[in-house]
Amino acid sequence: MTKNEFYCDCTIIHSDVLECVKTKMLDKSEFDGITKFFKTIGDSTRVQILWALYNHEMCVCDLANLLSMTKSAISHQLRELRLANLVKFRKSGKTVYYSLADDHVTNLIINALNHIKE
Repeated sequence: MTKNEFYCDCTIIHSDVLECVKTKMLDKSEFDGITKFFKTIGDSTRVQILWALYNHEMCVCDLANLLSMTKSAISHQLRELRLANLVKFRKSGKTVYYSLADDHVTNLIINALNHIKE
């Protein structure tokens, strides 16, 4: 493919398409939220944590051991994931277990994996 194959040299404005899409555009704050979401999951460590939690609920110690990281480093990453509503936690005695927040997160992980395998 050459550079010119991606260049549109038409002079026609497709006003019907333009109007249709304009009515479906999101607010700037919603675009900002989506951008922040992708920045949050755009970190390899966080994706590894999400994958681990997709497979099983885990505590910080187990995640730290699995990923060869400190508990402090894992806790920091989990905080970011929690603030983005990607993970949730439950306490059992003194132990805190983390899991994926909901099926949307599960589907996101599976769909991303399926997409890169295409």
